[in-house]
Amino acid sequence: MTTFVPKEVQAGLDRARLARLKKASRLRLSADGVTYKVLSMRKTGFSVDAETVPQLRGLVDLYDGAIHLFQCLIVAHENEGDEMRFEFKRLTAVSDQPTLDFVRKVDAPIALIEDIR
Repeated sequence: MTTFVPKEVQAGLDRARLARLKKASRLRLSADGVTYKVLSMRKTGFSVDAETVPQLRGLVDLYDGAIHLFQCLIVAHENEGDEMRFEFKRLTAVSDQPTLDFVRKVDAPIALIEDIR
């Protein structure tokens, strides 16, 4: 038994799936001052709408809403239907504090208070 779906129905299903992914995802990609919606993300990369995103390559930033999550070095991997898949060459988590080059003790003082009497 074979399942046949007319091209028009399949195109409608693909559009509905893409619209659902766009609506559900909060992830954003920022490249050269322009932001794009990320449809899905996995360990090795992410996918975006192929119609709205140009061929990207290089350093980009990933955001969850307004929170800066990662700074990534990417390369285009494959075009799969309406989605363009990108692979990470480097994925670096963004921190709100500078990195330390020493071990900070748990009971270390936060600041020094001088006695100025």
